[in-house]
Amino acid sequence: MKAFEIIPFENRYAKNFYELNIEWLQTYFYVEPFDEDVLSKPETYIIDKGGHIFFAKSNDLILGTVALMPTKDPLVFELTKMAVLPNQRGQKIGQHLLQHCIDFAREHKLKSLMLYSATKLENAIYIYRKLGFIELKLEKNSPYVRSDIKMELTF
Repeated sequence: MKAFEIIPFENRYAKNFYELNIEWLQTYFYVEPFDEDVLSKPETYIIDKGGHIFFAKSNDLILGTVALMPTKDPLVFELTKMAVLPNQRGQKIGQHLLQHCIDFAREHKLKSLMLYSATKLENAIYIYRKLGFIELKLEKNSPYVRSDIKMELTF
């Protein structure tokens, strides 16, 4: 039994979305201009384009977040912007958020979920593989400088 619920985006959580992701990027990488744009305007870049943002919430505390961004193919979404509070990491919150996205994708009859990551994030890559994601060829013009791996889960 998990001690949190997963909820959809509400404007009042936009600041949490921004802060969780900025902290994560600053800890593991650096903030790219595209990140700053997307994170500071999640409704413009994600919600208004048909995407989704989910939060792990315990009482009034937002523990983590993840987004599903639309791609050119309406049946393929990019799994992106997953971050968990530093003091909550290691408690499988990220895995629950990821599983929620997979369940959501299946319910909405999506073709696949794809993601960009970095091989230095060994735990994340392990979890993606465990849940059935396979590695794809990373295109030369990848949207993220930091990413060196592209993965997809097909339904």
